[in-house]
Amino acid sequence: MEALSSLHPECEYIFQLEKEERRCLQYISEQGNRSTGCHPFWDAVTCWPHAVTGETVHRACPAVFSLFKNSTGSVSRNCTTGGWSRPFPPYHIACNVDDDIPESYFATVKLIYTIGYSISLVVLAVAVLILLLFRKLRCARNFIHIQLFVTFILKSVAVFIKDATLFSSDDTNHCTLSTFACKVSVVFCHYCVMANFFWLLVEALYLSSLLLSSFYHSRRCLWGFSLLGWGVPVLFIVLWIGSRVYFEDTECWDINEDSPYWWIIKGPIVVSIAVNFMLFMNIIRILIQKLNPRLIQFNNSSQYRRLTKSTLLLIPLFGTHYMFFNFLPDYFNINLRLCFELCMGSFQGLLVAILYCFLNQEVQKEVHMQWFRWQERSYGVVSPAAKGSQMDTPF
Repeated sequence: MEALSSLHPECEYIFQLEKEERRCLQYISEQGNRSTGCHPFWDAVTCWPHAVTGETVHRACPAVFSLFKNSTGSVSRNCTTGGWSRPFPPYHIACNVDDDIPESYFATVKLIYTIGYSISLVVLAVAVLILLLFRKLRCARNFIHIQLFVTFILKSVAVFIKDATLFSSDDTNHCTLSTFACKVSVVFCHYCVMANFFWLLVEALYLSSLLLSSFYHSRRCLWGFSLLGWGVPVLFIVLWIGSRVYFEDTECWDINEDSPYWWIIKGPIVVSIAVNFMLFMNIIRILIQKLNPRLIQFNNSSQYRRLTKSTLLLIPLFGTHYMFFNFLPDYFNINLRLCFELCMGSFQGLLVAILYCFLNQEVQKEVHMQWFRWQERSYGVVSPAAKGSQMDTPF
């Protein structure tokens, strides 16, 4: 999840090294000048202390390498009469990490999520058009689906705009870039991500209300859902913008390392994920009870089975997997977060569109009926299926 990432992965690598360098330079200044032995120095990766001639110094693999792999090895240098020796074994061997990981790894990730968001954007746009064009598909349930699809579309567009702004040139240092355009792109991206999570929450609330009650949702209820999905993120985004302008107007606002104000955005998203998780656990419990043949009538069982299938398929898509990261070791954090939140997350919109639109029998029948009507107008052929087709009961 982009919004939950406190720091851009590449920037996290750079800024951790800069933090270690500042700490090392402070240590060197405190040591003062010593005429004998090897002087302490920073080799761009590790801080080496003062050593006497003939001494071998061992240093654990830098913590920054744990962003990519579980690096538990060590590197050594000898203090000779001519100064420090070269590190042995080399960093990429001792710490099991390649020198080109920051560039090649993130470039590959960027390529994958660009493809994912592009495919999702096209498929979601088609799904929205289908739900809007066919009058019989206009209902409260599909209204909520359309809003969810739109948030996925906006999130895809926001990612493209942010990448174009921050990575427009190889010469651009996106970790220190500070322009109005880049800040606007970051704000827009955060808002789209927040709106996406809140409309996922609306979907969960709507599914829960369908299972817990049989009342029809009024326009007032839909207005409430719209206020929750679009309005609440606006409130938190405005508060976050104010905090950044007055207290932390640094870089492009995409770097939030150790920032307490980041919780203005992160907190509501975490809460929505937790509420979604509880709602879906409750939905599963209710569906298991309702699917008991002894407790329900036979003619209602197909409706609940369809709802069960859709709900179970949506559980991993509604943010519950983010709770899994809390139980992972630190060295798994960046890798899994990139794979799930960027690579796999970029295809989330595609999966939701297929599940809610293209695999929906109601949508399929309406599309088929329109196709048969077009054939009738064009060729004068009336298909028997067009005469006898009926709408499915919405779930």
